[in-house]
Amino acid sequence: MALRYRRVKEIARFLSPVVYPGDCYHQSGKALKLLALSIMPIPSAPKSVANWTPVRGFHEHRFSTMADVSHEPASEIDLLSFIKASLDEFEGTHHYWLNRSHKNKQLFRAEGIFLVLAARIFDHCIMFEKLKTIQKRFPNIIIMGLKAIHTPADGMQLIQLLMTENITFPILLSQRTFSEIEEGACYILFRNFRSPVIFNEKDTDLEVLSQAVQELQMHLSGDSKLHNVLRCTSLKQDGVTKDQYICSPLQNLLLYYPGCVSADESSNRLFFSDCNHHRIIVSCGNGEVLDCIGSSPGFEDGDFESCKLRRPAGSYYHATEDCLYFVDSENHAIRKADMEARTVETLYPTTASGKEGVRIWNWIMSKLGLESTKESNVEERSEVFDSKLYFPWHLLKSVDDTLYIIDHRFQTLWTMDFGSGKIDEVFEGSPRILEVCGQRIMKKLSVLDRIPCDWFEQQTNIGCLVEGLPRYDLLSSVTTLQKNIFICDIVGQRILKVNAESGVCLNFQLSKLGILGLPYWLDSPLETFYAVGSELSGTPIDHLQHFDLLPGRIDIQLNVDVPMDIELVEPLQESCIWRQARGAATEISGMDDVPGSLDKVGIAQQWYDELDYLASTQLGSETTVEDDNMDKNLVVDDEKVRSSCVVCTSPGTSEVIIYAAMYFKLRKVPNIDEGNREKQAARILDIMSSKRTGKTERDLWNAFLLQFKGDLRELIFMKPLHIRLKLNNLDHPKADNGRDIFLTDSSIAVNVLLK
Repeated sequence: MALRYRRVKEIARFLSPVVYPGDCYHQSGKALKLLALSIMPIPSAPKSVANWTPVRGFHEHRFSTMADVSHEPASEIDLLSFIKASLDEFEGTHHYWLNRSHKNKQLFRAEGIFLVLAARIFDHCIMFEKLKTIQKRFPNIIIMGLKAIHTPADGMQLIQLLMTENITFPILLSQRTFSEIEEGACYILFRNFRSPVIFNEKDTDLEVLSQAVQELQMHLSGDSKLHNVLRCTSLKQDGVTKDQYICSPLQNLLLYYPGCVSADESSNRLFFSDCNHHRIIVSCGNGEVLDCIGSSPGFEDGDFESCKLRRPAGSYYHATEDCLYFVDSENHAIRKADMEARTVETLYPTTASGKEGVRIWNWIMSKLGLESTKESNVEERSEVFDSKLYFPWHLLKSVDDTLYIIDHRFQTLWTMDFGSGKIDEVFEGSPRILEVCGQRIMKKLSVLDRIPCDWFEQQTNIGCLVEGLPRYDLLSSVTTLQKNIFICDIVGQRILKVNAESGVCLNFQLSKLGILGLPYWLDSPLETFYAVGSELSGTPIDHLQHFDLLPGRIDIQLNVDVPMDIELVEPLQESCIWRQARGAATEISGMDDVPGSLDKVGIAQQWYDELDYLASTQLGSETTVEDDNMDKNLVVDDEKVRSSCVVCTSPGTSEVIIYAAMYFKLRKVPNIDEGNREKQAARILDIMSSKRTGKTERDLWNAFLLQFKGDLRELIFMKPLHIRLKLNNLDHPKADNGRDIFLTDSSIAVNVLLK
């Protein structure tokens, strides 16, 4: 009888709406199932209650999973109004943004579905893992964070989280207080800044949150106008991944959260997981870069240049197979890199047979802008989200061919059969993890006993590792190669090399950086570039120049002046340059024999096709035209970065776009700025930042750099270079007979001054 009475009370509580004052009614001609969104079930509640929906008209109301918490309508309106008003400016009287730039400005609009993680303190990474999963399942909704902040320490904690958790969505920091987040972290789901639904973070699992978003999206399926907007957004996100919207200045460091490392003793190779750059760097023991695994964030097998990873972490090298097994953390997968064939394949989860053809077809359709968002989501979910792994991080191998896979929080252990790639068992809790593979963990961490404790205290923020309980989170961050110990310093964004015999500790400097190529967040895919043009580019233009030239071959000589306080780590490599010509031009750099047809490109030149035979007889009458803007007395010294390219143009307008990645570090000048770390950190931010930020955010990043205990002048960073040349090509000069035309060669010099 008591049990029956308790169930009646639960049902009554679900069926009793929280009514806004004023009894706001909406008349509707069709059932929108809004009640299924406003009433989210407690895990113990019957599903039939949560699925109950009204018919025809409905009474708008709201239900929160936060028990016994009163909600005042004024505070709800103020919260949404505050968020909406803050979208227009980076920094205001009571707010400022982190992780936001003009790149993700298109994500902020008054219409759409918003999912906001709001909290006074982001005290654990589970809430971010939920949002990342929702972000991948529903790429068209707008995800952001909202945090109350009162002290500089709050901001520093959040800056650290941006890097360690690889947060790609913007976060709004507020100096105002809202009742919704006073009781703890919560998720706020709403559309068009109306009818918010609040979920207590601790009481809401991933599936409840996912179901709520899915139900709200289903209500929009009949809205053709919004549906078109979603399709357009999906098109852009296919060419530009979500990670391209990340705007942390630390992204332009050579290494961005180098979290894991493993070694190949037989071939003297190291494998560094450059986690937040979504790649694995292969180097020899002296730092020379040999190869790079991964091209951009995503989930795709293939060769090293085209495969896609998402936060690769712990790895294990199998000498017999010459293969590197590694954790693909945010794809919830285990991948295998064949070092000889230079290919990557997925060991787990395995995909169903026949899916490869579907994937290829979806790729073709996406390039044409005709992909089905629904089908794409189903395909991705079937391959990724059904995985038993959930944000794995560490990887160990036992003597009996069992792979031990552990998550970043050391709370879950998965055992996998090395041969079949199947998950055998799952263990929960750190005590069970230590019980199953504690000996393997202690053996791996025992290398830390060979490192002087005082050195750690002086050079890193890791702290003393010799005395007391070892740091299990460093399990995948340390390895040995020959007589040296290599450690990942995720605070200083560097690799440390310690001689195990002498105890000498040095920064491990990488060389031959041209093998890394052009970073994915600077490169614009050709299809997307032509589809949306310059609107897609988020990199500010460093140099824009206009030229009036005769059509034909144009040699472009690029000269970049380097400021005196920085120095190039290595000369600019051709592999770190991306060029594209648009309009009545084509880029022909590197071609030895250029066919005559390349002198006629673009639609405007098609009128000259009938004169080909005349042009071929006039090759001896070529003229060379020097541009008036070219400085004939230009003196080129060693402090210039030089590059050249060749384009062929036809009458009309055209544009040449050049992206380049140059690696610098601060120049060491004796007796000048030796101890002025604040000035050094500010200068590094000036060079790396390619976005507009507020003063408060900049101060936080500056303070974060100052945590680095080493010499800031040893920090290698990338400076993106973005140049656009506008070409106005006149008509071909004609002979006296009015029929013959002359082919012309032009040369121009483009002088760029870096700041």
